[in-house]
Amino acid sequence: MLNLKKSYPWLVVAMLWFVALLNYLDRQMLATMRPSMMVDIQELVSATNFGRLMAVFLWIYAFLSPVSGLIADRLNRKWLIVGSLFVWSSVTFLMSFATSFEQLYALRAIMGVSEAFYIPAGLALIADYHQGKTRSIAIGLHTTGIYLGQAFGGFGAVVAGNFSWQATFQSFGLIGMIYCVVLLLFLKEKKTYEPNNVRLPLKKEFVAMGKALLVLLGNISFWVILFYFSAPSLPGWATKNWLPTLFSETLHIDMMQAGPMSTITISAASLLGVLAGGFLSDKWVQRNVKGRIYTGVIGLSLTIPALLFLAYGHSLAAIITGAICFGLGFGMFDVNSMPILCQFVPSRYRATGYGLMNLAGISAGAVITKHLGQSLDAGNFTRDLALMGIAVGMAIVLNLTILKPKAIDCKE
Repeated sequence: MLNLKKSYPWLVVAMLWFVALLNYLDRQMLATMRPSMMVDIQELVSATNFGRLMAVFLWIYAFLSPVSGLIADRLNRKWLIVGSLFVWSSVTFLMSFATSFEQLYALRAIMGVSEAFYIPAGLALIADYHQGKTRSIAIGLHTTGIYLGQAFGGFGAVVAGNFSWQATFQSFGLIGMIYCVVLLLFLKEKKTYEPNNVRLPLKKEFVAMGKALLVLLGNISFWVILFYFSAPSLPGWATKNWLPTLFSETLHIDMMQAGPMSTITISAASLLGVLAGGFLSDKWVQRNVKGRIYTGVIGLSLTIPALLFLAYGHSLAAIITGAICFGLGFGMFDVNSMPILCQFVPSRYRATGYGLMNLAGISAGAVITKHLGQSLDAGNFTRDLALMGIAVGMAIVLNLTILKPKAIDCKE
């Protein structure tokens, strides 16, 4: 029983790892299935329309993330996670029956609603189970599920090519709905603050939520963290949604090759980045309280030359080098976002804080996703991709000069 108690926090990571994989797999495979789908849905021939389809998910996901964080800080996160997974898996299944762009657009919007409730709740739950010496590596292991989901999403074009895009959506939708049963049976809630399961009248709940927002937005360090999270999200979402297209058009290869090649390359590098970044951060912060910040900055520094390789490289070697460098750096940055937040924000406000970070980061992603669709049609894609390195450089400077944590874990 004692061994189970000690190992259960890692079992939580394992269970949520698969949820994270499905979270990104279900949203990402659409990016590589466009060629198959536009045979049946003609509006997808336009890159601008495809950008709209990807962006609507991001906008809704972004604006609901703070709401989901506020709710996760007040209610049972297990039920939020299970409900979120069930709804987005159902939407994935229903996308197989879409026959028009308008139907796809509506379903993609609903997916944005449902998926917004997972990440703030999931990361806050892991942070409560893993404190101090294991927090970054635990979140890092969970994040590998995100990057593997992104990588497997690259095979959407392959599966759709060999079967159909409808069968692809149906299969992964069913897997997610079935996995909800596992979470219902084995996942347990844990909050490190009191009150735990007290329900307040609705008016007082809103007052408590308002207080959470005031605490967060009255903290200058939190504003820096918001920018630190959103600036790299510009190239981060650009690569998630447009890298398969970049590989296909720059290297003149079919999407069935470009999809897996691009997503596997950047996701494998990101996976190494989160593991290395999590391990380094957990060790460094024991010796220097800014260790997590320094680890994130190292990661961000790698993404700037990577953008230049991706934008202006015209050979396979240059494009692959850029993708590997970007994935490695972004993984090191990404894995330390929640641990850095934990150094400035107490436990009871962390899901809300991460929800606001998602709002900032994904709004930036939505803007750049739509813009790059128009940019691709206008022939300015590579220039605009490279320019995003400026925002990343600004985030590095602000992080190093303003963020000054006092402890590994912020208390009340």
